[in-house]
Amino acid sequence: MAEFWNRRAVMLAGGAATLLAGRAGAVQEPVGQERPSGDGVRNNVSSFHMVRWQDHFDTLENGAILADTKSRAVHFWSEDESVYRLYPSSVPASDDLTKLGYTQIVRTRVGPTWTPTPSMRERNPSLPATIEAGPENPLGTHALYLSWTYYLIHGTHDTRKIGRRSSAGCIGLYNEHIEELYALAKVGTQVRLI
Repeated sequence: MAEFWNRRAVMLAGGAATLLAGRAGAVQEPVGQERPSGDGVRNNVSSFHMVRWQDHFDTLENGAILADTKSRAVHFWSEDESVYRLYPSSVPASDDLTKLGYTQIVRTRVGPTWTPTPSMRERNPSLPATIEAGPENPLGTHALYLSWTYYLIHGTHDTRKIGRRSSAGCIGLYNEHIEELYALAKVGTQVRLI
C-alpha cells in the first residue's frame, strides 16, 4: 500500500510540474495547426501566450482587448493593469470574413438576439430573420458589439468551435469566458484584431 501512495505522489507531483511548466511558458506547438490524434480525430492545437499590451496599444485607457486570429486567443488588460486575462477563441473561417485593426466596444448585451447579416442571408436564404436568446442562438450568453457593423466578440453554445477557424467574422469565446470578459470590459474598451 505504501508503494501505491509513493507512486501516486510521484504521478501527482509530475502532473503538477507539467501544469506549472505550461503556465510558465513551456514550449508549445506551432500556431494555428491541427494534428490528428491516434483515432483520426482532429484535435484543436493552439499556441497562445502572454503578450505585452505596449506592443499593441498606446495606453490602457478604458482597458484593452487584443484578439489574435493567428493564435486564436483573446487577451484583456484592465486600465490599471491589475487584471490580465487570456482566453482561447474561435476565429473567422477565412481571412476575407473579418476585419483587422483597431475598434472599440460600443454596446454590450446579456442574452443577445442573433440577426444574420445580409451577406449570410444571401449565401443561405433559409436562415431565420433572427434567433432569440437561448441554446440555439450562435451568440451564446453574452455579446460585446464592436464599432464595426456586424462584428462582435461573443459566446457560443457550440464549444467545438473554440480553437478553430469557424466563425463568419466574429470572435467567439466559451460562454463562461465571455461572461467573465463581459464583467471586465465596458463600452469604450479599446479592441484590436490582429
